[in-house]
Amino acid sequence: MSVDQATVRRVAHLARIAVRDEELGHLQNELNAMLDFVEQLADLDVSGVEPLTGVVPMQLPMREDVVTDGNCPDKVLANAPDTEGGFFTVPKVVE
Repeated sequence: MSVDQATVRRVAHLARIAVRDEELGHLQNELNAMLDFVEQLADLDVSGVEPLTGVVPMQLPMREDVVTDGNCPDKVLANAPDTEGGFFTVPKVVE
């Protein structure tokens, strides 16, 4: 696949990049080199390669999923502007 200068202008316009006419040739070569590299990647046989989420294999620490209330209601309500009976108090919004 080869990119012409009109395509370089179009890509630059879509990317909102100002490109001078003397830069078009260099950018055309750069884009063609990138596309050639991608075409080389398409030729690789990756049938036996496992998908990766990262380059370093790691396992996240797991814990039992237990629902708790935190067992610290005083700390939870400490920043509330108003409380009553261990609950947040909010102003009435519906008459």
